[in-house]
Amino acid sequence: MYIFKGTARHEWLELNIFESIYHAQKLAARWMWIYNNERPHSSLGYITPRMVLNNFTNYSC
Repeated sequence: MYIFKGTARHEWLELNIFESIYHAQKLAARWMWIYNNERPHSSLGYITPRMVLNNFTNYSC
């Protein structure tokens, strides 16, 4: 969890100026979606979760 907090702080919190709480929530939701779906992850061999899902759904026995 510490790594995520540091990443959130460096990639989202320190790079934005928020106009309101709603604006902060909107930007946070967008950043979390990108982080969880489009960003390559070292635990997945530096590919995106979307690529893993596509490989899984296209896998035929």
